[in-house]
Amino acid sequence: MATVLKANPREDLKGSATRKIRKSGYVPAVLYGNKIESQPVSVESVDFLKTVREVGKNGLFSLDVSGKKKHQVMIHDLQIDPIKNEYLHIDFFEVDMTSEIDASVPVHLTGESPGEKAGGMVSHLMYEVAVKCLPSDIPEEISVDVSDLNIGDSIQIADIRSKVNVQITNEDEETIVTVQAPAAEVEPEGTEDEAEPEVVGEAEKEE
Repeated sequence: MATVLKANPREDLKGSATRKIRKSGYVPAVLYGNKIESQPVSVESVDFLKTVREVGKNGLFSLDVSGKKKHQVMIHDLQIDPIKNEYLHIDFFEVDMTSEIDASVPVHLTGESPGEKAGGMVSHLMYEVAVKCLPSDIPEEISVDVSDLNIGDSIQIADIRSKVNVQITNEDEETIVTVQAPAAEVEPEGTEDEAEPEVVGEAEKEE
């Protein structure tokens, strides 16, 4: 059974009304798509959190607006208060299940790098990969195995294309992860070998 999230229309869009919505345990949001007009709505914050945990941030679910119509949607944008860790605003995008869309998929590193064991540092450079596919085919994440990476090795987009079942729109040469050499030790300043700086004009003063 498809996941359903209930939503209520928002008539008053003033800032005071928006704050009141948040205080009452709801999150202001907007529903839009290529075939529908933009519609302000609100959803219960606890129910929304349960939905995200169930389907993931790239998952599809039904948004039931006032029990009148269900829209097949995905989360297009999510604003969170970094201090209070509360949801501030949500963008719900109604998808056409027969048309491909662009989406960003998180990258998850797996395995343990031999280069890291040897003292190197695993540098995760790309945390998301851009894909284009049908909404139902969007992966929750893309796993990249670093088990074969030694110091100086890297994994680029070209290396994972054949391992992913959807079209990746990033360039082949973009680097996802690399293993860097240990940082060189910095020599302390003021060694004994350093020559004493010559004071220009000192001889002239003595004359």
